[in-house]
Amino acid sequence: MTRPGDPLQAVVFDIGGVLLDWNPRHLYRKLFGDRVAEMEHFLSEVCSRSWNEQHDAGRPFADGVADLQKVHPHLADLIAAYHLRWDEMLAGALDDTVDILSALRESGLPLYALTNFSAEKFPVALDRFDFLHWFDGIVVSGVEKVIKPDAAIFQILTERYDLIPEKTVFIDDVERNVRAAEALGFRTHHFTGADGLRRALQQSGLLPA
Repeated sequence: MTRPGDPLQAVVFDIGGVLLDWNPRHLYRKLFGDRVAEMEHFLSEVCSRSWNEQHDAGRPFADGVADLQKVHPHLADLIAAYHLRWDEMLAGALDDTVDILSALRESGLPLYALTNFSAEKFPVALDRFDFLHWFDGIVVSGVEKVIKPDAAIFQILTERYDLIPEKTVFIDDVERNVRAAEALGFRTHHFTGADGLRRALQQSGLLPA
């Protein structure tokens, strides 16, 4: 992240997995109980990551649910819950990272967010978490209909907010997104926890040691 003599312009945060604890297991543990293997099969083969990413890319949940229910009619109620009880997948804020966000905000450095998130569901998060209103701008994949790691969504971010990648730090918990940002010239941090992020920002001079 550190490049001596090259001042930083802004910090860009991913949201899910960095600032918010979103995980479908928070809901489906309630629905499957102690049938852990069945739950994991359901989340890997039915309501899978690739299926969920369709909604992050702008597909309406009603369409995605209806199509999947046709393929798995015996699982119709479980599939519907992904949409109807989505808010139960959002356990809460990752407070240690929010504290870092707060410290950066107090320093006056411009802050942005770039998130893979359903356009339908992002307002739920906005209503629940005040800190999501701290950003100077947010790019939501479901609104733009393109998801990370596609270079197009990074271009939307830089052009909309006049950011220079080489002077911008991008933070994400998904390695492929970090690699995509690196290829476009961003300074990056692969988020694995708040402690590591804090150390990296201190080493870059963005937070006091």
